[in-house]
Amino acid sequence: MTGSGGPTRRAGLRTMVAAMVAVPLLGTAGASSAARHKSEPSRALLRAPVPPLEVMTFNLRYASTQEPNSWADRRPVTRALLRRAAPHVIGTQEGLPPQLRDIEADLGPHYDWIGTGRGGDEESMAVFYDTRRLAPAEYGHFWLSATPEVRGSNTWGGGHPRMVTWVRFRDLRARGREFHVLNTHLDNASQYARVRSADLIAERLAGFDRSLPLLLTGDFNVVAHDNPVYDTLLGAGLVDTWDAARARGGAYATFHGYKALTPGGDRIDWILATPGVTVHREWTDTFTVDGQYPSDHLPVQASLSLG
Repeated sequence: MTGSGGPTRRAGLRTMVAAMVAVPLLGTAGASSAARHKSEPSRALLRAPVPPLEVMTFNLRYASTQEPNSWADRRPVTRALLRRAAPHVIGTQEGLPPQLRDIEADLGPHYDWIGTGRGGDEESMAVFYDTRRLAPAEYGHFWLSATPEVRGSNTWGGGHPRMVTWVRFRDLRARGREFHVLNTHLDNASQYARVRSADLIAERLAGFDRSLPLLLTGDFNVVAHDNPVYDTLLGAGLVDTWDAARARGGAYATFHGYKALTPGGDRIDWILATPGVTVHREWTDTFTVDGQYPSDHLPVQASLSLG
């Protein structure tokens, strides 16, 4: 669902939302698609065990023509990575509208996305999802500032406006069970802005239905276990899915800047969750093609059950 650039494939679900006000999808033209998906599974399918939900957080690195590592070079690698990983939901950061449309096309007809430009530039915190597994029921945006309803607001001295995009999903393989996904990208320049942003996110978490599982994906620009931002978010009742995972793949610094990977390095890209979510496995994906990485960040993926 594009937040800018006009209507696209599913026009009924693709209207830009520039405020934090929740947008219910029931009763709209786009909601008929979700309802149809909900009614399709057979009784046998509903009785079958619910397969794990594959969740990814991925700083895409905004599209650029600058060499090396232009988007033209990175796009086929990104396409191969995402098709191989097949996540059901992807919290992305830094995506520009044409780049997001490229990813949508490369993922194929079973994926859609929700997002809007953050203001100042059109980078989005877009949330992609597999429509065969998930149907959005409600979504919204808020800005990480003293005026969170004001598009593009930046009151805490950050280098850029920062925001959160959130979606309430129905899991079509789990009898329509609902859960929330919040996706963000905290400021790279100001620790004060990051701390205030974490405080606001923690405050907003309390306003969501806590009977529903909740996932928070993002590039937080601080190191897990070593910053007040991390402490604030865990203090708000979230758990670090990396720590909670029953099994983990190789651990690397999630930002590499197209240089050699750092085993056991700093994790600044996280997936957090409410307690009760079972994390079967989590890993940083080091996929490359002929030495070309899809981004200057490694995506992080978790295979989990919502409880």
